[in-house]
Amino acid sequence: MDPLEKPAEILLVEDNPNDVELILHVFQWCNLSDRVHVAWNGEEALDYVFGTGAFAGRNTQDRPKVILLDLKLPKVDGLEVLRRIKQDTVTRTIPVVVLTSSREERDIVESYNLGVNSYIVKPVQFDEFANVIREMGLYWRIINQPPVKDNPDH
Repeated sequence: MDPLEKPAEILLVEDNPNDVELILHVFQWCNLSDRVHVAWNGEEALDYVFGTGAFAGRNTQDRPKVILLDLKLPKVDGLEVLRRIKQDTVTRTIPVVVLTSSREERDIVESYNLGVNSYIVKPVQFDEFANVIREMGLYWRIINQPPVKDNPDH
């Protein structure tokens, strides 16, 4: 599918093909897979969100409902992706969930200091990981209530 055709509701930023496959499989099982875009590194994620690089011309008004962000990424690391998204007045309201294997206290503290909405450590067990992905996808896509329009006065 051409990423310019249909806006993604979930932006998955992950460089581990096994994790991507599992996450997409769980989303498909929950009927959440039709609107997922995968960015394989931080640079691609930023290009997608801001409509630059390979995504120049993409309608950036079609923002994801949630960004699932790994921290350990090639090209641009996850903390820098988070920093750029949360510093921009247009994109700062997009919920960002860090989904990482890092239990490092400094990563957790820095993520929250930068404005992350949730920090989840990937479970090692397949069933546990699948359950976390399912619940997270349902929460951010269906249950969470984002602002209807971004208010430029805030």
